[in-house]
Amino acid sequence: MEQINNIEVVPCTSSNYMKPFRVHYSQNGTRKSWDFMRTHDSVSILIFNTSSHCFILVKQFRPAVYMCEWEKHQPAPAGEEAGGAGDAADAAGEEKASGAGDMADEEKRSRLPPPSAGVTYELCAGLVDKPALSLEEIARQEVLEECGYDVPVAKLRRITSYRSGVGVTGARQTMFYVEVSDEDCVGEGGGEPQEGELIEVVKVPLLEAMNFAYDENIPKTMGVIFSFLWFHSNMAPKYKISTNV
Repeated sequence: MEQINNIEVVPCTSSNYMKPFRVHYSQNGTRKSWDFMRTHDSVSILIFNTSSHCFILVKQFRPAVYMCEWEKHQPAPAGEEAGGAGDAADAAGEEKASGAGDMADEEKRSRLPPPSAGVTYELCAGLVDKPALSLEEIARQEVLEECGYDVPVAKLRRITSYRSGVGVTGARQTMFYVEVSDEDCVGEGGGEPQEGELIEVVKVPLLEAMNFAYDENIPKTMGVIFSFLWFHSNMAPKYKISTNV
């Protein structure tokens, strides 16, 4: 999961998942521009295992999250470092400059955040990219592929839909809830390897869920927090638990 290496950032000239655009418009007589990305809508699913009274989440490495942390660890602007290196080379000679360069590279690597900085806990989710399938059918497929539970579409309960990334994408995500049992587990999950997915299935005990949701040291999506709150507001009485939130 966290054996991440050979990281390289390059320009994105084309993508199957997003397309950048710039829109020009007038608002109250003022001419404006806004850059945005066109992306797929998506579904997410809060999965509750009634056999073990735990939530089923997924854990995976997110390059965008890692790069946000990576930027914080970058060294001073190249011009400033180049000047210092140049002075050192003039004073110590070419051989020492080469050694200093090796040390600088090693120091730079040591400043990089650990791969765990890009790992997040999330709801089972997937893109809405199959026109022939309903949202419920797509959600069912994601539960099976990512978490290994085979559940009928009829068991999926729609919670709500909302806009995510309104400043950048504005895509719509529809959230579902489904209850599963150990008997529904037909595989290990983990996503589709042929699509490059590497997903770890995680269980969060019901009685620890709210502490998990509010623990800022655990990187997670807003969907996890919102869905846990929804569960405690709507399903807690069924399971006779306290909602100390």
